[in-house]
Amino acid sequence: MTAGVSLARVMAHCGGSPVGAVGLLVGAIASAPAAPEPYASLAELWQGQHSELKERLEEDGSLSAVLAQAYFLFLEGDMDNAVMALGSVTGVRSDVAWGAAPWFGDARFLGAVSAAALAEACLRVLDYGNDLDTDEMRKRFAPWFHALDVVSARDPVPESLAAMARLPRACGRYELSFVLCDRADAVDRVMWTAVARAATWRELGNLDQAAAAFECALRLDSANWSLYLDLADVRAEQGDFATAARLVERGLEYEPCDVTLRAASAAYRTRVAGSSDDLKALITLAPEIANASYRNLLIDYACAGPELPQVLVAEAHQIRMS
Repeated sequence: MTAGVSLARVMAHCGGSPVGAVGLLVGAIASAPAAPEPYASLAELWQGQHSELKERLEEDGSLSAVLAQAYFLFLEGDMDNAVMALGSVTGVRSDVAWGAAPWFGDARFLGAVSAAALAEACLRVLDYGNDLDTDEMRKRFAPWFHALDVVSARDPVPESLAAMARLPRACGRYELSFVLCDRADAVDRVMWTAVARAATWRELGNLDQAAAAFECALRLDSANWSLYLDLADVRAEQGDFATAARLVERGLEYEPCDVTLRAASAAYRTRVAGSSDDLKALITLAPEIANASYRNLLIDYACAGPELPQVLVAEAHQIRMS
């Protein structure tokens, strides 16, 4: 790391390449995210060549450029955009503990960043679908968990806290996810918090609690068709396909054209009544479902229905295998 920092200083002051120096410093940060030296050098660059760096980094768009911009935004006091930039970098390279940066745990940052911006940063971390539920990842994300704890206590905006709760849940830190939901509920009970709580219970395998939370969400937003589908899926997982079918029908009252709702309705009715017509409907709709795992689950449910023609079951299984 020391050699990279030294070379970056030479490039910045003697080689006339401040952007190249930034790349070297980001490399040093990646190897030791908590070390203060690369950040001190970045601060020197920012002070000496602020205008040039700002313009060229905005044109660059690389990971190095975005990480440097995150720190420069912090130096400028723009904590919201700083954390969102760091969230984007962390989403792309979650194998690096970018959150260990000294500025990310700084009292000035934690005292000023908004809950809405931190929540958006969490969503950006999750955008890339990386597996975060490991001991190694939990260690890397410890600074994020600390930030969530501090900011949610200072700025408890329910919708933002519900969004924040997704990150600790993805990391297997379920207790923190529930803490965020509790803090949100203490301010105001909103649908998104109930959904976050339901998702966490479902991840834990407690389907009764998940169903109760989705029912709470529906009481708060009874015209939300997706909540009927969420609750129906939980009831199906519990083996109550008749209730699942009824719930989906309620959802269709609000969104009759949604492909996923229609496919779920056909699947659950097929499972209950063994209707060939419903299985045919599912076979028609299934290829339009973007989520292949969910599509296959619906097919499995439907094909276990009573007294179905084997030719239709085989046709449905063919879609499952495609």
